[in-house]
Amino acid sequence: MRRCMGEESVWRPVNPALERISVVANERLAEGVGLVTLHAPRAAAGVLPGQFVHVRISRGTDFILRRPFSVHRVSGERIEILYQVLGVGTRALAEKVAGEEMDLVGPLGSGWRVCEGTARALLVAGGLGVAPLGMLAEELAGRGVAITVAIGAPREERVLARNLFERVARRVEIATDDGSCGLRGPVTGVCERLLSDGSFDIVYTCGPELMQRKVATRAAAVDIPCQVSLERLMACGIGACLSCVVRTVDGMKRACVDGPVFDAQQVLWDPTETPPEH
Repeated sequence: MRRCMGEESVWRPVNPALERISVVANERLAEGVGLVTLHAPRAAAGVLPGQFVHVRISRGTDFILRRPFSVHRVSGERIEILYQVLGVGTRALAEKVAGEEMDLVGPLGSGWRVCEGTARALLVAGGLGVAPLGMLAEELAGRGVAITVAIGAPREERVLARNLFERVARRVEIATDDGSCGLRGPVTGVCERLLSDGSFDIVYTCGPELMQRKVATRAAAVDIPCQVSLERLMACGIGACLSCVVRTVDGMKRACVDGPVFDAQQVLWDPTETPPEH
């Protein structure tokens, strides 16, 4: 496997802290998908691409545990979070209106890594996997990196963050399951073609784990480093409860501290799961 050469850039994380935050806006993007903008000055000042925040959405027995959310973008003292309504917590988040207050702990986790000298990057997102890639795309563009983005979604309505990526990337390709936007089929097909036709220094991917495994496998086949952002259930978010472990070649790692971003070559993917062929 060819590795990034040169000195790896160092983004210095800040220590996580409890911060009182307020809702600036909460927009419905598609059925069951929203974008909440939060006034969170401390988190905004310190969060790095790929990190997350642990949010206490409300009070009561249903909200004893915080919910982890990737930071999608930062603008001044505000952070943006993309979310999908899946349970009690995210349903409550979808009902928040401007002016309501919550609190968060963050920034947390280990985010994306960029090597000095990176000139061409491929970002592959499946569904809500665009969430941790937004801030990364803006950072890479600011460094002059030529970005290609492949986005997968069930249908056109669920193609998220398209305007952001089209603004900062040299090339954006879309795949939808029903063919309503871009190519018909999974984004892994688009990724395979891009990796066969193009020359990239690094691949970054987030989305369903089987999709990420297939992207990582293809990147390894053409000798390109790949980083994956893995989702796990989290209770504490600070590495104490061991509820979010990931199997790696170096043993069990905690997604909330050692990740959520991992070198794909270090991950021991579940041997009982076989990625579907397309």
